[in-house]
Amino acid sequence: MGYPHCIYIVAMTTLAFMNQIRHTRILRRAMTIAMKLSFAFAICFALVNAFVIVTACAYIYEPDSLAGYQADAVVVLGARVYKNGSLSTILRERADRGITLYEAQSGKKLLFSGDHGTHEYDEVNALKAYALSAGVPLNDIFLDHAGFSTYESMVRAKKVFGAQMVVIVTQRFHLYRAVYVARYLGLDAVGVVSDQSGYPRNANLYNEFRESFARVKDWLYVTLLHPPPKYLGAPIDLAGSGTVSHD
Repeated sequence: MGYPHCIYIVAMTTLAFMNQIRHTRILRRAMTIAMKLSFAFAICFALVNAFVIVTACAYIYEPDSLAGYQADAVVVLGARVYKNGSLSTILRERADRGITLYEAQSGKKLLFSGDHGTHEYDEVNALKAYALSAGVPLNDIFLDHAGFSTYESMVRAKKVFGAQMVVIVTQRFHLYRAVYVARYLGLDAVGVVSDQSGYPRNANLYNEFRESFARVKDWLYVTLLHPPPKYLGAPIDLAGSGTVSHD
């Protein structure tokens, strides 16, 4: 092996080594930036969740304290309905609480807002049937067939049904977001927790995890993005008969 060739090998090895060092430094710098960004995201994520919860807490009441409150409507938010039309435990508890509040004159009407996006799946008519079986007059039951999300339910309660003052009913983990969104949109909204039974620990953890992201999403919706709901439609007067909202 000649002397020039040895010099060439040494030079190439040195360049490769220096290049490796440079790439390592770039990688470390990128990892540092990624870690800082992840930390900042986590802090912002936690702060938004805390802000939504703390803001809404002041407007969450015990059911008895709202007797005779006479809001425009008690808004019951939708949840899972089974294929046979029966309500899931979560939805049945929301319906029961909503009916109790209606009977206590906490709200003049019942507004069921949920997913009726297809003929095969219908949350609001299942809720209507449940309320009728409990003795709620048909004329006092209003259906929002396009409450596909909490945000859309609140927008439509205001813009379609003309509500100004509402009592919102859902589980505690969900209620903070619902009340926060409603009040940010200009509704005079208070909330009542519908929880009446314990839920499996895994279900609680899943609900809290999912809800933490939903709070951030809806905070962005009301503060920055302002997306329109999928459907609006003609106004429906809550002072009239609920049958105009029935299909």
